[in-house]
Amino acid sequence: MSGPPRESLRVVVLGLSLSSSWGNGHATTYRALLRAFAALGHDVLFLERDVPWYAAHRDTPDPGFCRLALYSDLPGLESHRCAIAEADAVVVGSYVPEGVAVGRLAQEWARGATAFYDIDTPVTLAKLARADEEYLSAALIPGFDLYLSFTGGPTLDALERRYGARAARPLFCSVDPAAYRPLPGAPVRWDLSYLGTYSPDRQPALERLLLEPARRAPGRRFAVAGPQYPTGIEWPGNVERLEHVPPADHPAFYAASRFTLNVTRADMVRAGHSPSVRLFEAAACGTPILSDTWEGLDAILAPGAEIALAGAPEDVLAALDWPEERRRALAHAARGRVLAGHTAAHRAGELETHLRAAIARRRQGGGRRRAVAARPADAQVSF
Repeated sequence: MSGPPRESLRVVVLGLSLSSSWGNGHATTYRALLRAFAALGHDVLFLERDVPWYAAHRDTPDPGFCRLALYSDLPGLESHRCAIAEADAVVVGSYVPEGVAVGRLAQEWARGATAFYDIDTPVTLAKLARADEEYLSAALIPGFDLYLSFTGGPTLDALERRYGARAARPLFCSVDPAAYRPLPGAPVRWDLSYLGTYSPDRQPALERLLLEPARRAPGRRFAVAGPQYPTGIEWPGNVERLEHVPPADHPAFYAASRFTLNVTRADMVRAGHSPSVRLFEAAACGTPILSDTWEGLDAILAPGAEIALAGAPEDVLAALDWPEERRRALAHAARGRVLAGHTAAHRAGELETHLRAAIARRRQGGGRRRAVAARPADAQVSF
C-alpha cells in the first residue's frame, strides 16, 4: 500500500539568475534542480534581479517548470512580499545583488522556513573572514533556518561552529541527464577543451594544464570557452577561443572534445569537497575529464578509474596519448557514477528532505527565529 500523498510545498527562491547562463554557473544549477523539484509536485517562484548584463543574454526567459519574475531594485521586491510571506520556504542564493538586504527582508517577511543556498561556500567564507559582505553578512547567517552548502566536509562544521548556522547541510550541484547526454557520431574538433568564465585565481591552473600543453604540442587542438577573459592573454595558435557556449550547446561542445579540463577556484581547492557542475555535466555527456586535485574529489569520482588527475603539463600530455579504449572506459565509468548519484532528481529529493525538516523545526519552535547576533569581522575559518 502506498502512503498518503506528500504535501506540495510552495517555495520562493531569490537567486542570482535563472533566465541567463551568461558568465555564471548558477543558472544551469538552478534550472536542473528546480525542474526536478517541480516534477515532485512543488510550486516554485524564482525572483531574479533585473540587471543589464543578464538582460542582454537571456536564454531561458520562460522556464516553464516554475514561475520567473524580475524585480528592478529592493523596493521592487515589495510586490512579492505576500508570496514570500505565504511560502512554506524561502531560499536566498549566493551572489544575489544587495544580498544582505535581500536576506534581511526574506527573514523579516517570511512566515515559513528560510534557507540560504550557497553555491560559492568557500568564496563566501573567505569573504566573511576579511569582512567582505558583498552578498551575505555573518550576522545574517543564524537567522536562516537552513544553510544549504555547495561544499561538504569540514566546512559544514565551520558554518555551524563559527558562524552559528542553524543546520548546515550539503547540496551539491547536479546534472539533468535529459539535457546532458552523449552525442554518438559527433565530429571531434579538440584534444582538450575547457568551459568556464574567466577567474583570476583559476587562470594559473588553466595556464599550466591547457595553455602550456598546447605550446608543447602544436599538432594537437585545444579550446577555451567562456566570457570575460582579458584581452592581454596570449593564446597559442592551436587554442580556439569561444566567447560563450549556451547550455543547450554544452553537449555538442563536450562531444567535440577527446578530453575536457576541470580547474577549480583557489578558495574551493583549499576547502575541498566542492565539485563543479562541469564535472557532472561532462561526465553525463560521456566526455573523459582531466582535473586538478582537491580533497574530497575521490568521493565524487574515483581517480584513475572515473577521472584523470593532472598537476603538471606532462600529466596532461601523457593523458592525451592514452589509447582510445582507456579513454572510453574512463568516460563510461564516470557517466555511470554520476547517473547513479548526482542527477537533478537526486538533488531535488535532498532539497525536499532538507526543506521539510526545516519547516518542521520552524513549526515546532512556534515560529520564533533565533536572534541574529553579530560575529567578529576577523573570524577565521580553517578547513
